[in-house]
Amino acid sequence: MKPAKFALLTLSLLIAMSLSVSAQKIVFASLEGDLIDVEAQADKVVVMAIGASWLPLSNDQADTVNKLAKKYQGRDDVVFYFIATDSDSRKSKNYASNDDIQKFVERNKLNVTILRDNDGKTATERYKLEQLPAFIILDKQGKPDGDPITGIDPFAEVDTADIVAKRVDKLLDS
Repeated sequence: MKPAKFALLTLSLLIAMSLSVSAQKIVFASLEGDLIDVEAQADKVVVMAIGASWLPLSNDQADTVNKLAKKYQGRDDVVFYFIATDSDSRKSKNYASNDDIQKFVERNKLNVTILRDNDGKTATERYKLEQLPAFIILDKQGKPDGDPITGIDPFAEVDTADIVAKRVDKLLDS
């Protein structure tokens, strides 16, 4: 095979693979077993709080999620999810059962839908997260809006809820 033909074939294969990866659905299961495609929420801004029940900063993240859910309560054009990256494999160091996650939910009085990222990789790889906890905001077409919001600091002068709300408001107004 000639080098130019081989290079063209390789490039075509790489393009096809990248298109198929970006077209894949991102589906998580709720604690009740419902499957939810977070990127297919028609005409809704989606806010995903991605954390873990074992991660202390996720307690602060839960407070932020509750504050935001209360602010946008009654609106049908914005939806909030807490995505637990706890593993469902008993052999994993970050294993948590649905009951463990439910205890986290109750302790933090989370009032949003809880989803599981059972291998802890689906969300972190899809949205290129380098640290948890994080917030990902999707526009009304299901595309990420800006960079992930990470580095949650409960002692910071700027409230994470305000940062998220500004981006949500911008998307709701557009």
